[in-house]
Amino acid sequence: MKQYILITGASSGIGYEMVQQLAALEYNLIITARSEDKLVAMQQELTSRYGITVHHIATDLINKAQAVHLFNHVKNSGYLVSHLVNNAGFGEYGSFLETPLEKELDMIDLNVSSLVILTKLFARDMAARKSGRIMNVSSVIAYLPFPYQSVYSATKAFVLAFSQTIAAELKGTGVVVTTLAPGVTETAFISEQMREINLLKSNKPSPVKTVATEGVNLLLHGKGKKIIGFQNRFNSILAGILPDSVMMKIKMKLASAN
Repeated sequence: MKQYILITGASSGIGYEMVQQLAALEYNLIITARSEDKLVAMQQELTSRYGITVHHIATDLINKAQAVHLFNHVKNSGYLVSHLVNNAGFGEYGSFLETPLEKELDMIDLNVSSLVILTKLFARDMAARKSGRIMNVSSVIAYLPFPYQSVYSATKAFVLAFSQTIAAELKGTGVVVTTLAPGVTETAFISEQMREINLLKSNKPSPVKTVATEGVNLLLHGKGKKIIGFQNRFNSILAGILPDSVMMKIKMKLASAN
């Protein structure tokens, strides 16, 4: 039976680059995102260039019910998902008192709720087959919760804790759960406002293709968690050594534009 890698948030950023690299390795794909036009164009290009099978499913995972719908669509279509990449997500930069509440609730639904739904539903199928791999995309911000990204930091900390614990629960079932933790990456995720903060002025964002390569390797062959970049790994260790008050002062400075 033909097997597929399913990637959410596949039409842009890290997800898009992972799709390109996996297609070049001749893996069959199920790509999902909100924009059907982008997905159709990707499907046509990838099937023509690499001779693989690509299915696209346009869905908005901000709506939790769409996560269930996505799983049911895949099952009812008879597609066997051997690998799942929960990549879809978004963030918001700004003072918590001023950022839109509804946008932050949508962020929680996409970054957390739909990720949990898809992980649970596909993991059950994989465990029944005694085979499968799930990679959840967190962030180095899970280790270094960042001012002016309070809700986003919390969602990514959830993804890290959730992924590590279910990885332990599923040990011996044939299902491997991994966690990718990129740092700041050169994608549309970086707003013009964010480019003015000290962190972005002093640290060049990682190339998206480099991050995607790390993600593909972790998805296909890795175990556990992967923090991308030496500086990000060093900072995550530093956060466990320095007092929280000291780290927060450092992060407040990095998060500001002066």
